Amino acid sequence: MENPLENAPKNPADDALEGELPDIVDLVRDMARPTPHVEDLIETAKDYAKAASAQNTLNAYAKDWRHFSAWCRRIGFDPLPPDAKTIGLYISACASGSVIDTAANDPKRGAPALSVATIERRLSGLAWNFTQRGFSLDRADRHIATVLAGIRRKHAKPPRVKEALLGEDLLAMIATLGHDLRGLRDRAILLLGFAGGLRRSEIVGLDVIRDDVSRDQKNSDGTGWIEIFPEKGVLVTLRGKTGWREVEIGRGTSDQSCPVVALESWIRFGRIARGPLFRRIFKDNNTVDVERLSDKHVARLVKQTALAAGVRSDLPEGERSLLFAGHSLRSGLASSAEIEERYVQKQLGHASAEMTRKYQRRRDRFRVNLTKASGL
Repeated sequence: MENPLENAPKNPADDALEGELPDIVDLVRDMARPTPHVEDLIETAKDYAKAASAQNTLNAYAKDWRHFSAWCRRIGFDPLPPDAKTIGLYISACASGSVIDTAANDPKRGAPALSVATIERRLSGLAWNFTQRGFSLDRADRHIATVLAGIRRKHAKPPRVKEALLGEDLLAMIATLGHDLRGLRDRAILLLGFAGGLRRSEIVGLDVIRDDVSRDQKNSDGTGWIEIFPEKGVLVTLRGKTGWREVEIGRGTSDQSCPVVALESWIRFGRIARGPLFRRIFKDNNTVDVERLSDKHVARLVKQTALAAGVRSDLPEGERSLLFAGHSLRSGLASSAEIEERYVQKQLGHASAEMTRKYQRRRDRFRVNLTKASGL
């Protein structure tokens, strides 16, 4: 008898989740006629398992597994069970650029060599995939650890972090925006993202109001909501990796620089009553779409307005274009706020002060002068 579970439509990340619940899956497959109740339970269990990680993470893990499996097939290795020697050869191929590029028309063409950070992330993805299939990957095995150490030594590059946008930079950036519908939206994005120290995914994931019904839906893509307190500020509630957290955003010193005023203006003129807070705008610049804005828009917006405002104009144009992205807002708050570090740490949702200090790009440079302190 054909099992209806085997022909059900798959999510793009299902490859990474295959084997997520082996005992339950085997139980259902062994049943001659699985009852509808048990079928519902297995689907519910799968949904909860998928909810343990963000969708982007699951998609990345699925891509990692497809890449590794395809490489194993071409070489003649078995991807399962995990073999440290095979993994060592695989990461060597990734680092040297000798993996065949399946997207190219030339079957002999190699894919670009992967960066050290990408290889390490791919190892994490493989480890996760092996775990879901009932295996474990020992990354400390010498066939993996030694090869990875050599890759780091030969190919590692200094970390490239995005430039922090300080308060005065942001004021210059929002001055380049118009006062039409698109300008109102983008101004609210920049000010809210900066004052809240928000990631770009957190910005576009916000809804206007808390909606328990839609938030419990299987396909909901919202990650939080806002609540405006008159004369005080905005309370942003976010769903993160470790649970829910609240971010308080107070009013600014003037209407021009106030994230609350910008947010209220966008909601009023954009006629946003419920659903996604930040949305696409049609070409007529008068009609707001119902669909949520992509987080890529935040990165493009930050880059475009920073360049238009002349931020870091001391550098060549080519270098400037590489400096700014969505994370520039988050690191900008950490670098600008002249306040006790613990408040910045809480706003950014960091578990440690050390992580917060990594975001303080320009604020603390040369503040402590050990040369003078030593008597020189």
